Amino acid sequence: MANKGTITNNIRTLRFFANEMTQQALAEKVGASRQTILAIEAGKYSPSLDLAFRIAEVFGVPIGEVFGYTSGTKN
Repeated sequence: MANKGTITNNIRTLRFFANEMTQQALAEKVGASRQTILAIEAGKYSPSLDLAFRIAEVFGVPIGEVFGYTSGTKN
């Protein structure tokens, strides 16, 4: 059985550099709830691919600058 990987994100940092955008403002821009943004930032929830792209679009950066993935497999 494969080990589960980890999804990381830089949303808090991106919000800070976007004039300290609030979670609520980001949520409104991407059509999500503030609670969803909070859970994604905290690593408790992985967004859909669509939502991930919308978040990246708000900040004007490639999706790879918002989210990262670390494989759970050992080599």
